Amino acid sequence: MLTLDRVTKTFRTGTFSGSTTTAVDRVSFSVDRGEVVTLLGESGSGKSTLGRMILGLTSVSGGSLTLNGEPVRPAKEYYRRVQGVFQDPFSCFNPVFKADRIFALVKDAYHPRVSAADWRARVEGAVRDVRLDPAQVLGKYPHQLSGGQLQRLLIARALLLDGLEILVADEITSMLDASTRIDVLNLLGDLRERGLGVLYITHDLSLGTYLAESTVVLRNGRIAERGATGKVFGNPLHPYTRHLLAAVPRLGVDWVDAEPVESCVFHGAGADGDLYEAEPDHFVACARLPECEGR
Repeated sequence: MLTLDRVTKTFRTGTFSGSTTTAVDRVSFSVDRGEVVTLLGESGSGKSTLGRMILGLTSVSGGSLTLNGEPVRPAKEYYRRVQGVFQDPFSCFNPVFKADRIFALVKDAYHPRVSAADWRARVEGAVRDVRLDPAQVLGKYPHQLSGGQLQRLLIARALLLDGLEILVADEITSMLDASTRIDVLNLLGDLRERGLGVLYITHDLSLGTYLAESTVVLRNGRIAERGATGKVFGNPLHPYTRHLLAAVPRLGVDWVDAEPVESCVFHGAGADGDLYEAEPDHFVACARLPECEGR
């Protein structure tokens, strides 16, 4: 299980002023094997910063990250168990090399003693696992493949790592067409059934609810609401969650501007950043929710 406990990230905002800004503020949740957790929020809410901290691409300023109870130390063995797939698949491939070079890099780093024939068989098996035909994609350059094909090749690369437990999927469907998005999401569902834990980072509410057992709603670097997906979307308690749901376009309904999120006690919990448990497996950032519900 990957556990975030009050994880915080601050950045310096001036060269000489010494000022800082908090991008992620005391965020706590977990992702278990065989579970999909969706991390939702608008651009600038801190979603990708959280993903980068989990993957060791950005340092943690405060709080703790643990994997199966052990502190996270980004290194070769950690990346055998935790991998990421990002928004723009084209940026992950060197255009001067064929796309399947990413598999050779995995072999060199993690499986140097595997024979060429055995490795080829493993690669082809992983490619088939992500619903691609090895004959159609292996040996091709990145520009000869679609974004969806490249995205699935990146997932296949992760599957070649023995002991993979957690996949961080950061906006992996935002550059894909509608039909391909569903294919990729269904693939994540298949991986969940195989015991892989997935943190699916997105700003698209409709896609975020498609597979996830749990949902975390992030606003300005802090959790506004989290819990079982059916409870968060079936009974949204935080005004920001309601604002997000109201902003989703609906067929046959005229577009209207969503109501602004009014300023109220919902906007922050107490000074310690804890969440209020409104019902089992449903938490909201409100210090006075019982009083508000009683009005």
